[in-house]
Amino acid sequence: MSIYIPKGYRFSAVHAGLKSDLGSFDLSLLSSDIPAVAAGVFTQNLVCGAPVQYDRRRVPSSGVRCVVANSRVANACTGERGLSDAEAMADLASAAVCGEAGKGLVMSTGVIGVYLPMDKIRNGITEATKQLAATEDAFTKFAKGIMTTDTFEKYVTKQVKLGTGEVVTIAGVCKGAAMIAPNLATMLAVILTDAAIGAEAAQGLLSEAAEFSFNCISVEGHVSTSDTLLLLSNGAAVSGELARDDWARFKECLGDLCVELAVKIPMDGEGVSHLIVIEVEGCADVASAKIIANKIANDVLVKTAIAGADPNWGRVISAVGTAGVNFNPKNLSFKLNEYELFKNGEPQNFNKNIVADSIKNNRETIFNLTFGEGDAKIKFWTTDLTTEYVRLNSDYTT
Repeated sequence: MSIYIPKGYRFSAVHAGLKSDLGSFDLSLLSSDIPAVAAGVFTQNLVCGAPVQYDRRRVPSSGVRCVVANSRVANACTGERGLSDAEAMADLASAAVCGEAGKGLVMSTGVIGVYLPMDKIRNGITEATKQLAATEDAFTKFAKGIMTTDTFEKYVTKQVKLGTGEVVTIAGVCKGAAMIAPNLATMLAVILTDAAIGAEAAQGLLSEAAEFSFNCISVEGHVSTSDTLLLLSNGAAVSGELARDDWARFKECLGDLCVELAVKIPMDGEGVSHLIVIEVEGCADVASAKIIANKIANDVLVKTAIAGADPNWGRVISAVGTAGVNFNPKNLSFKLNEYELFKNGEPQNFNKNIVADSIKNNRETIFNLTFGEGDAKIKFWTTDLTTEYVRLNSDYTT
């Protein structure tokens, strides 16, 4: 897979001593050679981390020069000291990159209720600044540095050719494997582009893209304290802001990138054996479709059925009926991996063993539900629920 690096950005990651494994990165830094516009979307959890509170006050804006992120410690539920540490971390990175405080954003992920070891953070930023580079290797190291329980680094890059002949690049990096729910999840994500976009326009683009990507994934329905999705735009590849004719093309590319990036999170869900794709069609409006998809995605009985390769369609239909969306059950149909199990409110004859094998022998399981209430539709991604997930999350801090 080709990696496209947006112009004007540099990356690094170091082991600052937050993780016990000396060979693992735990502090990541990216810089923009020129001031960048920044936008952000954050967790909807009222109990949110200090970095979330810090960044929320600073986007949308212009003049941002860096983003610094750490893993292992979330800096959440840490009171006034946590807020002070988040600001200090951002300012240390900003001063190191451009010689001026107040130009940085910060992200943290890991254990809740633990203070940042600021001496290690300070030394890590110093070393990470020395290693900043505009290379593929540096880019992937940045992705590794924000990982916690992730099993692989997650990134997507794309390019868009503009009407002027100029080519702009969009690159996204994220982390996440558990505490994943709509309204963001235990995830950090940064999207960078060398296109030129105004601050308010960037915020609108990012919020819309998030709605159909990062807000359409779930592992267990737990909205975390730390979720942060940032977009930086520095305009280094172009002579001016996007023209009207290029806007739709760029918007579509950004949306596609966000979907590809977001889906990598449930694909890497802790201990999961299946990615479940939920396609909801024929609803009266998109909001209703999303409520239904979310209800199915977080239903424990549905998730455990797929973990056991059991085509127990009644669990899905029952979950739909409790979503709080009005519909006529006589119009409801359900397919699993293209096998029709329930049609227009009535059960269908099917070979249970064949359908079970289609679940068991494939990493991806596809639900398709049609309602006959309208034209609205949505796609949602979740996981099964396995005993391994329980094991991993039963001793996370011990």
